[in-house]
Amino acid sequence: MNFESDRVSVREKICYAMGDASANIAWRGVAAFLFIVYTDVFGLNPAAVGTLMLVARLGDGISDVAMGVIADRTNTRWGKYRPWMLWSALPLGVMLSMLFTCPESLSMTGRLVYAYVTYIVFTLVYTAQGIPYGALLSVMSADDKERTSIGSYKMVGAFAGGMLVQGLLLVLKEYFNSYTIPIYILSAVLVVLMPITFFGTRERVEPPKDQRNDVLADLKQLMVNVPWIVLLVVSLLYNVYNSVKQGITIVYFTHYMNRELLCATYMTALMLASVAGAAITSPLARRFGKRNLFVGALVASGAVNSLLWFCGAADVTAIFALGVVSELFAAIFPTLCFVMLGDVADYSEWRNGRRATGLIYSATSFAMKFGGGIAGLLIGVVLARYGYDGKVAASIPGAIPGIKMLMSWIPGVIAAATAVVMALYPITTSKMDQITADLLARRNRE
Repeated sequence: MNFESDRVSVREKICYAMGDASANIAWRGVAAFLFIVYTDVFGLNPAAVGTLMLVARLGDGISDVAMGVIADRTNTRWGKYRPWMLWSALPLGVMLSMLFTCPESLSMTGRLVYAYVTYIVFTLVYTAQGIPYGALLSVMSADDKERTSIGSYKMVGAFAGGMLVQGLLLVLKEYFNSYTIPIYILSAVLVVLMPITFFGTRERVEPPKDQRNDVLADLKQLMVNVPWIVLLVVSLLYNVYNSVKQGITIVYFTHYMNRELLCATYMTALMLASVAGAAITSPLARRFGKRNLFVGALVASGAVNSLLWFCGAADVTAIFALGVVSELFAAIFPTLCFVMLGDVADYSEWRNGRRATGLIYSATSFAMKFGGGIAGLLIGVVLARYGYDGKVAASIPGAIPGIKMLMSWIPGVIAAATAVVMALYPITTSKMDQITADLLARRNRE
């Protein structure tokens, strides 16, 4: 097979990765810090915060699918998906800043309303960036192995952006004695980085020339696309797993270990492990196959993470070691997932003669974000069950068991369930090679 026309330069891969570096300043910042900002700064009840996150993510379902349809039907001289990187950069930076701005003059009810409005608008803007960005990967090359390489760069960029926000935010918060100014600074960085993807990438794969513009046909075929259904459920469960871990970490270090600033070092160490995990994903996928690697990484990450239950507050070395190893395996999940969505788009075109890349990514993106909403609700319900109140020091000792559970074996159980579902994924390496070859021959005839 000759895919020379679909080779993507290292420079272009890096430019694509800058989009995820930018988006993850927002995504990781919200996932890691917004819960504690809402409880310890805004003063909101943890169960109310959890409900807020779930409700907002439910609304994402409609917006994600709508954005997928819009992106697939966007036609400009720059392509379908690239322009959204330029259009969404400033609004996303503004909304991220507003999320972390506490309206001091408002009552508690007013603060909750403010949180609902800003969080929902933030998710809408994030959707306008995230859906086209994810779909862009699958149209940069028709070669599934080349997409795996692009996916590795993508996730290195994602983890680099996460490292920036998770490593710097607490340090800057210590300096400014506030989350507000640090998040303004990081939002500005986000706005600068995202357009690099627009200017530095190309779209190469187009839908079949005879494909009619039929949203109902796209949706109907998606509902019987078994590989996509499996990835949809896996994306939901994985993001519950990942978001519980991210959301509880700052609470764990602040109230269990009593070492808030050390959390920045811990999260930076996890980001470095994530970069390493993303970097080794491509060669490991070639060696073991995507599905097998996915299942093995899930089991290993969840099992190692569960061992954190046995760590005392002073066991810093053990906590770091277990967290880093678990994250090394966990980094393989998102790297493979986005690549495999490109495979699913190819599978749809191969089997049905229709390619709805944006719709495939949008529906899966909803599952990912809804998983984050379920995680937020789970954290809120568990902490509320144990009487957690971030503004009342006397409530913390009673909440410690709940904090430890959320940091250790609860995510481990979720990872195990995700592995069981992933084992049902039907596209093997040999099957994907056949699909790729058939599509190449079909496109050459057009």
